[in-house]
Amino acid sequence: MPRAAVLGSPIAHSLSPVLHRAAYTELGLTDWTYDRFEVVEAALPGFLAGLDDLPGGGRWAGLSLTMPLKRVVIPLLDEVSDTASAVEAVNTLVLTEDGRRLGDNTDIPGMVAALRERGVERVASAAVLGAGATASSALAALAQICDGEVTAYVRSDTRADEMRQWGERLGVAVRTAAWADAAEALAAPLVISTTPAGTADALAAAVPERPGTLFDVLYDPWPTALASAWARSDGAVVGGLDLLVHQAVLQVELMTGRKPAPLAAMRAAGEAALHRS
Repeated sequence: MPRAAVLGSPIAHSLSPVLHRAAYTELGLTDWTYDRFEVVEAALPGFLAGLDDLPGGGRWAGLSLTMPLKRVVIPLLDEVSDTASAVEAVNTLVLTEDGRRLGDNTDIPGMVAALRERGVERVASAAVLGAGATASSALAALAQICDGEVTAYVRSDTRADEMRQWGERLGVAVRTAAWADAAEALAAPLVISTTPAGTADALAAAVPERPGTLFDVLYDPWPTALASAWARSDGAVVGGLDLLVHQAVLQVELMTGRKPAPLAAMRAAGEAALHRS
C-alpha cells in the first residue's frame, strides 16, 4: 500500500489531503493513502527516521512539506533539484524504493502554470507584495516570464536587502519600495500578493480602473478584499487555490509516476472543501 502525507505546523487546515486523494480516485490508485501530520522543525529528523514505524504499514512514496519545514529539510536529503536549490525551499519529498530522499519544489512551476492557464505567458514588468518565502518563489517564477523589472514592496530594510539578494541570485532585476507606497504597485501588468490574510486589504480601495492581472496566493479566506475589488474592475484574478492545485498536480506526478494528474478533479475537490468550511 503506497503512502504519502503532508507535514507542517499548523497543518489541520491543509487542503493537500483533499487534492491528493481526489487525484488517486481519478487515477484508479485505490490502494494509495494520503494523510497529514503536525510536525515542527525540531521534530522533522526524528519523524523522517521513523516513517516506517508509523501505524498503517505500507511503502512511503512521498511527502508534501509546508511551513516551517521547507528549508530545514534540505540537510536531510540525498538530492535536491535545481528548482528547489534556487530558492532554498523544498515542498516535495520523493522517497524512492531504494531509500533515497529526493527534494523538489513544485511551487515555482505551479505559479507559472497557474498564470499560463489564465493566459499570462509573458509580462513586461511585475510587482510583488511581501518578502517572505513565497515571495522568493514568486521571483523565481517571474525569472521565467518577466522581461523587465520587478518591484518588491516590503516593510523593512532587512527584507528589502533579502529581496534584492534573491533577485541577483535568480537573475531578476529587483527594485524595492516601502510598503507605504504599495498602492502604486497595482498599476503593474502583473501583481503577485504573497502577504498574510488581511495585510493587503487596505489596497482594495486603490485598484485602478483598468487593472492587469492579480495573483493573490491566499485561498482561505477567499476572495480577499483585494481580489474582490480587482474582479469588480474586470481585472484578471489568479487565486491561491489555482496555485495549490497546480503545485499539487506536479506533486502527484512526482510521487506516483502517473501523468497527467487530473487537474479538473483536484480543483473541484478543493473548491468543494472550501465551500464546506
